[in-house]
Amino acid sequence: MVMVIITTLLVIFVSLLLKCGYETISCYWFTPMSIRKMMEQQGVHGPKPSFLIGNIIEMSSLVSKAVSEDMKTISHDIVARILPHFVLWSNQYGKRFLYWNGIEPRLCLTDTALIKEFLSKHNSISGKSWQQQQGSKHFIGKGLLMVNGEDWHHQRHMVAPAFMGERLKGYGGYMVECTKDMVQSLKNALEGGESEVEIGEYLTELTADIISRTEFGTSYKKGKQIFYLLTQLQTRCAQSTRHLFLPGSRFFPNKYNREIKSMKKEVEKLLKEIIKGREDCVEMGRSNSYGNDLLGILLDEMKKEGGSLNLQLVMDECKTFFFAGHETTALLLTWTVMLLASNPHWQDKVRAEVKEICKGETPSLDQLSKLTVLQMVINESMRLYPPATVLPRMVFKDIVLGDLHIPKGLSIWIPVLAIHHSEELWGEDANEFNPERFASKSFIPGRFIPFASGPRNCVGQSFAIMEAKIILAMFISQFSFTISESYRHAPVVVLTIKPKYGVQVCLKPLDA
Repeated sequence: MVMVIITTLLVIFVSLLLKCGYETISCYWFTPMSIRKMMEQQGVHGPKPSFLIGNIIEMSSLVSKAVSEDMKTISHDIVARILPHFVLWSNQYGKRFLYWNGIEPRLCLTDTALIKEFLSKHNSISGKSWQQQQGSKHFIGKGLLMVNGEDWHHQRHMVAPAFMGERLKGYGGYMVECTKDMVQSLKNALEGGESEVEIGEYLTELTADIISRTEFGTSYKKGKQIFYLLTQLQTRCAQSTRHLFLPGSRFFPNKYNREIKSMKKEVEKLLKEIIKGREDCVEMGRSNSYGNDLLGILLDEMKKEGGSLNLQLVMDECKTFFFAGHETTALLLTWTVMLLASNPHWQDKVRAEVKEICKGETPSLDQLSKLTVLQMVINESMRLYPPATVLPRMVFKDIVLGDLHIPKGLSIWIPVLAIHHSEELWGEDANEFNPERFASKSFIPGRFIPFASGPRNCVGQSFAIMEAKIILAMFISQFSFTISESYRHAPVVVLTIKPKYGVQVCLKPLDA
């Protein structure tokens, strides 16, 4: 009897082992090779992948070489610097090509009509791949940016009210007050004269302050602690993702994984303290809601649905708010100031518009829509230096896209930066700063996608644009600025496009 039980258990164990082995081999070899063969039959080719690592080493080598030197002048012709593999492979294999990020096959797609169709019609059966989710698992977890299917619909429904109507307008007060503090801080630093400042540091601090206040209200000081930890965590996770092609790499007891887990634990400890304080206030009857900030709105939406509070989900959404609501806006502002500092004619045009509409006062929310020149400048800044250089989405079912049959498991890779700099789409001056191109609202759909498009576009884009307009209008009405001789133009990518050495400008108060 004992032998029968042991034999049965052994058979079950071996069967599970074989099944696990087959699924691993299928995931890492059979499925990718099947996809490659199917795409080659449709005339889509690309660089030959190496086992497990795909084209990662070649991409890494190309990028390292491209960014090894700073640019000699302030040139916005940066596609070959940021996406050298795209330039090389599109020249070799055409506008459509297949390349491999480890074991994940990616189809490069630059056809704007197909991009529009894909992002608008196939949202429910496409989303973030396993690699992307694992790469950000300890950073933003299963927040809105990283979930798929019904989870995405559910979380979008919960989060959306925080960025609509009167609630969105309610954040304007925080933005104005925080910007006033920054302006005063700059004036104190300048001591009444002209001086050089690294403006990126001030704008990063400002947007961190704003998102801390809008997300956590009176608990914003803890929020700022969370922000600084998340900034370090982002860098560690970006470094760690380079090893995801190795099976089980996320479990390796290496330096990156240890630091990541430690920082994640610290961030979540602070978040739990803030959330617990809100719950205690409601339970003790001191408040009938969780608050009017982003965290409070999220908790109230969960309360409406009934059931117990999903603490991990709340924390992941809070971390997502921080990344998406701070990082992208800080860089948008930094690049815009660099562009205006390098193009004083447009700086004067924006300042004149702000003066005419705002009459020397703090801009009101009703006036923001009238700042059309400023909106053109912001759009041109996002075109030249978009928040995301690429937009990858994996399909979870076979689809037909134009003349292509896209198999399940293939990622569509949309090179946003390359599309934004395409001379075919934008003209011969595609690499030049020319906000006038946005004077007309009619242009080819799918060629300007800084916030993606379709149902899965950025839920916080109205928040970001409102924040950028308020900050820039207040900043430009108080200071004139030129680019410093010490500024070194060297865009690099750490998830987003950043100035490697910051942006140094010579700042002068207008009331001096």
